[in-house]
Amino acid sequence: MGAMDHTAFQQARLAGAAGAVLAAIGQADAGADRGVQDGLVTRHVELALRGLQGDAKGHDRPGHYTAAIVPDAPKDLMPRTLDHRPSLLIVGCGDVGMRVLRVLGRHWRVLALTSQPARLAELRAAGATPLLGDLDQPGSLWRLAGLADAVLHLAPPPGAGTEDPRTRHLLQALSRCGQRPRVLVYGSTTGVYGDAGGALFDETRPVAPATDRARRRVAAEQALRAAGRRGWRVVLLRIPGIHAPDRAGGSAIDRVRQGRPLLRPEDDVFTNHIHADDLARACVAALWRGGPQRAYHVTDGVDCLMGEWYDQAADLAGLPRLPRVTREEMTRTASPMSLSFMGESRRLRNERLRRELGVEPRHLLPG
Repeated sequence: MGAMDHTAFQQARLAGAAGAVLAAIGQADAGADRGVQDGLVTRHVELALRGLQGDAKGHDRPGHYTAAIVPDAPKDLMPRTLDHRPSLLIVGCGDVGMRVLRVLGRHWRVLALTSQPARLAELRAAGATPLLGDLDQPGSLWRLAGLADAVLHLAPPPGAGTEDPRTRHLLQALSRCGQRPRVLVYGSTTGVYGDAGGALFDETRPVAPATDRARRRVAAEQALRAAGRRGWRVVLLRIPGIHAPDRAGGSAIDRVRQGRPLLRPEDDVFTNHIHADDLARACVAALWRGGPQRAYHVTDGVDCLMGEWYDQAADLAGLPRLPRVTREEMTRTASPMSLSFMGESRRLRNERLRRELGVEPRHLLPG
């Protein structure tokens, strides 16, 4: 990590001593949901929560503190003081990480790890303290231990092989000097299940990765679960296709405009999606509500075939629907990655997302 950020590290250590007000993200939300409140939550934390699932109910005058009750808030995540913000380290602060920053606002002390010096100014402008480090170079990560109350790990594995040394390097760095974050949330993929033949299932289904890309994610999950057995609080978010009109490569309408064909209905597969903004809300909710060593399907719950999804996008945009071809024809023209997606069909239950994390997906249409 760069020497230019040494002061930021020292400031972050002080922020870590302030304690994890992670439960406060859910406190006002829990009050809005159940009308029951417990513990003390400052006004600024209550306002920060409003991005999760609707406006929290205010019970105080402007500038005053709110009394709030949260019977289910984990004891080790209760705030130690009222006048410090919780601290979060985002590892892999790309599009979703930037959306998480917007959900949190200025009410969290956020550090963002990047291996790209060119991104330091962008991250700083977004409200994060940028830290220069590379998950492929463990020596650059030695100062991460003890920096933050919580870690949001959104960095992808390497592009080849079946292992994820990056996650191992991160865990090693975070556990130096016997310290570890109070919670680590990892963004995995629903690809860990492989092809389910269109079956509908929940998070208890065994993983069966069919590609090296998915095997790398399973390797990361296994490393994190092993950390969980050593006392870490790890939360796994299994994420399907991410979409948003303002996300690079994430617009269904842009895909329609490209004109590339889809599988005919009799060969089509079930596909799953989540809007990038809903995913950001789920990431924040998981920081305090996620169960230890618990996996969650972060999906909108919309059951549809891939062709139906893009037909809907075309209709919404007033564009012609994409042509359909047989699987044999698709094999001759599509890229290997596209074929891998078209070779897996599954439908995912999202009751845990909604019931345990308290997140109701808002964006159910392709954009």
